[in-house]
Amino acid sequence: MLKKVMNSALIILLIAGVIGFTGCSGVSEEQVAELEALRSEVKALDKEVNSLKDEKAALEREIAEKNAKLDECAKLKAETQKNLEKMGK
Repeated sequence: MLKKVMNSALIILLIAGVIGFTGCSGVSEEQVAELEALRSEVKALDKEVNSLKDEKAALEREIAEKNAKLDECAKLKAETQKNLEKMGK
C-alpha cells in the first residue's frame, strides 16, 4: 500500500516537473519560423538531390549505350581488318 502511494506520488511529481519544464522552455515564434525555413530548405535540397540522381542515371545509361556502340565498332573494325588481310594474301 505504501509502495503504491509512493509510486503515485513519484509519478505525479514527474508529470508536474515535465509540465513545469515544458512551460519554462517554450519555443518562440522566431524559433518556429526558423525551423520552418530550415525544413523548407531541406525539402528543396532533397528535391534537388533526387533530380540530380535522375540526371546521373540518365547520363550513365547514355554512356553505357555509347560504350556498347564503341564495342560493336571495334568488333566490326577487327573483322574488317581480318577480311582485308585475307584479301591481300
